[in-house]
Order: sequence, then structure tokens, then C-alpha cells
Amino acid sequence: MKSLSDIIKARKPARDYRNSKEFQAFGNMVAEELGDIKHRALYIKLAKTENRTLLEQALDFVKDAPHAHTKGRLFMWKLTQLKESKK
Repeated sequence: MKSLSDIIKARKPARDYRNSKEFQAFGNMVAEELGDIKHRALYIKLAKTENRTLLEQALDFVKDAPHAHTKGRLFMWKLTQLKESKK
């Protein structure tokens, strides 16, 4: 029986070349969740500059909307609404 470290070394999980910082990983995750890979840079910038809790709340809102045609647009609308209500 092989040890866990031997299995991991043999498998060599690939490192995602797009993520060198944590906010990049979060931005890429948001883009994939929304199915909007085309605007990945926008989500990375938002992850870097905006409040993370607001981003997570907007993402949860979009996930709960089953019939959203453009999830990216709905995400941006909800994020703007959350930012205005916070002021």
C-alpha cells in the first residue's frame, strides 16, 4: 500500500498558471461560476478592489436565480445595489 505523499508525488497536480495571488483565484472562480470566462479580467479586478463580502453576496444571489439569462449582468446589478445600500 502506497502512502498518501507517494500518491500525490506520482500524480503531480497541475498548478493553475493564471493564479499567482489569492484575488486572482477568486476572480477566476467567480468567472467560472457565472459562465463568463470572456470577462475574467473584470472579475479579477473586482476581487482585488471591492469588498469580498459584497462579491460573495452578489454571487450567492446569482446562484439562487435559476432563470437568469445573463448571469454576469445580474451579478453586476446586484453588486451595485449592495454597494449603494451599504452607503
